[in-house]
Amino acid sequence: MKKFMVLYVAPQSAQAQMAESSPEAAQEGMKAWLEWADRAGDGIVDMGTPLGAGKEITTSETSDTDTNVAGYGILQAEDLGGAQALLEGHPHLMMPGASIQVYESLDLPGM
Repeated sequence: MKKFMVLYVAPQSAQAQMAESSPEAAQEGMKAWLEWADRAGDGIVDMGTPLGAGKEITTSETSDTDTNVAGYGILQAEDLGGAQALLEGHPHLMMPGASIQVYESLDLPGM
């Protein structure tokens, strides 16, 4: 099995989404995520979490990030197609303008 990093992309930060959500809407959202998690089963290595504000660090400066990455997760599957299949019907995609990026985790040579 291979591991895959999943990035949840949204036009609004996770912090803003949570601040604007009523307790009832938040509960419905969590219900949808848990139903997806049940379907994905053992394909989930780490459900991940929403992400807050971040910093971009270079050799010359540190600045606030301007990315739309709102959260992450880690899946396992035989290949990228299998990881994509686990994401079918994912509740994150119900949000207008949202997308999911999935990347294969590569082994480090010599490790």
